[in-house]
Amino acid sequence: MLWLIRLFILVLIIYLFYRSIKYIIDPKRKLELAQEQKRFYFLDDQENVRKNFYVTYKGVLFEGEKYLGTTERSFEVVSIFVWANNVSSLKGLGYEDFHYVQNEIKERYPNAKIDWKSPIHEFMRKSGE
Repeated sequence: MLWLIRLFILVLIIYLFYRSIKYIIDPKRKLELAQEQKRFYFLDDQENVRKNFYVTYKGVLFEGEKYLGTTERSFEVVSIFVWANNVSSLKGLGYEDFHYVQNEIKERYPNAKIDWKSPIHEFMRKSGE
C-alpha cells in the first residue's frame, strides 16, 4: 500500500511539472504578458492560413485575418485585414505606430495587401495624404 501512495505522489509531481512547463511556454500567455508590458509581440501560425494572427504593440492588441490567393508562382497569403480588438486602447497611437505594425506584417507576408478596418482605415488614409 505504501508503494502505491509513493507512485501516486510521483505521478502527481510529474504532472505538475508538465503543466507548469506547458504554462510557461504557452504563446497566448506570452502575448498577454507583452500586451501588459506594452511591448511588441507577433503571434502567428504561418503554416495555418485559416488561423488569425495577433499583434500587440504599445498595449494595443491587433488581430489579423489572412486570405489565401494566387501569385505568379504559387498560392500565398495575398490579403490581410487588421483591426484593433479594443478601439478605445488606440488612444495615443500615431501614423508611425500603425506604419510600424504594417511593416512587421509585411516582413512575414511580403505578397499581402494589408487593409485596416475602421476607424484605423480612415485615420491611415487621412494621415497618409
